[in-house]
Amino acid sequence: MNISQFGNNLAGNKTTEVPVVAKTYLSGVFGWMFLALSITAITSWLFASSPQLLTLLYTQTGMTFLGWVVLLAPFGFVIWMSARYNRMSASKMALLFVVYSILMGMSLSFIFLAYTSGSIAITFLVTAGMFGFMAILGYTTKTDLTKFGSIMIMGVVGLVIAMLVNMFMHSSGLDYLISFIGVLVFTGLTAYDVQKLKRIGAGMVEGAEGTRKMTIMGALTLYLDFINLFLFLLRFFGNRR
Repeated sequence: MNISQFGNNLAGNKTTEVPVVAKTYLSGVFGWMFLALSITAITSWLFASSPQLLTLLYTQTGMTFLGWVVLLAPFGFVIWMSARYNRMSASKMALLFVVYSILMGMSLSFIFLAYTSGSIAITFLVTAGMFGFMAILGYTTKTDLTKFGSIMIMGVVGLVIAMLVNMFMHSSGLDYLISFIGVLVFTGLTAYDVQKLKRIGAGMVEGAEGTRKMTIMGALTLYLDFINLFLFLLRFFGNRR
């Protein structure tokens, strides 16, 4: 059973009181998410500030083989972790999550080549503020966001298709529209995912192996919400070099 299936099973639970185990579970989720974001940020900065490290990924003639591996590997990691969820231990999932956050940091080092450091920092702060607000909203709202979340997930599918189409069209107008919709979609998903995780936490058994595994998957979910929101916002706030 993956995190989405577990969340859907608990979707009908509209109890406003949050059990202690749910709070403990969410604390673990946010703790792992913040750890992964920190690792990603540090790795990205280290590679971007070191010409020697950066040349491992990118040269004047284009991306290196390692660069392409680093760029594509994170997608494979997400699929692998989801598909192998039932067979992996919590400790192995935690290790993979750390490796994944390092790879993402290496991949995101490319943004320092395209945008100024100041605009990246400002965008990060804006993202943190929006993410924090929507996380609090998702945690405290009494409204069931299940149907809203389904619409947002459909929006993600639409975004992927539109981005693939624009790879061939190279339309600046479509690119702007994709960025705008991307911000809306991942802002909404943040609130939906936090509410879903709160409900999942209510059914967890503290200290159990399954709980530790679900904590990592929950952290991965919110981590991806934050990273995608940041990247779409960067298209608006980022000053290109």
